[in-house]
Amino acid sequence: MFEFQSQLIFPVHAVPPAGPLPTSAEPLSVRTPDGQKLAGVHIPANKPDATRTLIIGFGGNAWNAQDVAEYLHELYPEHDVITFHYRGYAPSTGEPSGVGLIVDAPLVYDAAVEHVKPARVIGVGFSIGTGIAAQLSSQRRLDGLILVTPFDSLKAVAQSMYPWLPIGPLFAHDIDAAAPLNGSKVPVALVAAQRDEIVPATRTEALRKVVPNLVFDRTIPRAGHNDIYARSDFQEAMHEALATVFRGVRA
Repeated sequence: MFEFQSQLIFPVHAVPPAGPLPTSAEPLSVRTPDGQKLAGVHIPANKPDATRTLIIGFGGNAWNAQDVAEYLHELYPEHDVITFHYRGYAPSTGEPSGVGLIVDAPLVYDAAVEHVKPARVIGVGFSIGTGIAAQLSSQRRLDGLILVTPFDSLKAVAQSMYPWLPIGPLFAHDIDAAAPLNGSKVPVALVAAQRDEIVPATRTEALRKVVPNLVFDRTIPRAGHNDIYARSDFQEAMHEALATVFRGVRA
């Protein structure tokens, strides 16, 4: 398990390649200090709102970042969307790791903000991306966070999945979402799946308890970890979450 944990956590070979870019989209690129190339995509707003908003998306461990961008654009067509392929996920280079994804997030943020020059920035994380977005919020200014199927720490999720294994001393890719949000003033929206078969409800609850500025909290009935995205009640919740994060006051 120790030898194969990277393949289990980052199944890069199972991720489908990106298709052709949407007509309005443009490719982006960032170089990391260790010489890796991070490939990204920017989908501009169809009709930007008066206050230009940038949505930075962080997908799950089996998501193609372009698919994340297109999905977020469908949800929020009035806002700019930028996503980047994690290191090790083609066409980005390098090897994926928990530390690597966390370290790369501020680089992605800086490039995205420089490119769009928005008035406000919202981080949206899906699954493992919730931990990356949470970590980013302690390193760069975010005007809000929307976390979908979130957890307190990746190590705790792994321990829940394999309770008979001594995960703690062997786990090499922890991503802690709780620590950076504990005491944070960033407005946070949580959207969970009632029947999540990957992230136990106890792990979402552990995160919920430490978020001081939780402005939106919704659990989608009968939804699983992966089928939540096609549900209309989830999409409605995502629109409500963004509107509530903008207000910064719990609905």
